[in-house]
Amino acid sequence: MVDLVKEYARQETLGPLRGAGRWIAFGLAGSLLIGSGVLLVVLGILRLVQNEFGDTFDGRWMGLLPYLFALLASLAVIAIAVSRISKSSLHRD
Repeated sequence: MVDLVKEYARQETLGPLRGAGRWIAFGLAGSLLIGSGVLLVVLGILRLVQNEFGDTFDGRWMGLLPYLFALLASLAVIAIAVSRISKSSLHRD
């Protein structure tokens, strides 16, 4: 009976943990790559708005508008990413 319980515990804990490790590793690698890509795109948008439309945004508060555009682009990417989250379990169905 003891061996049966040990084998069952091993089957129910180690198997899912191995699958979860791969799942977490791929998720972490993907999130780092996507995050760095989004960061570069947002910085590119910020520099584009500052360089191309810099004279338009002269003034006390107008200098913050390029940063507002970059923030809005970041929020749009976050909204898209959150809307695409769908997997709720590690189990394959």
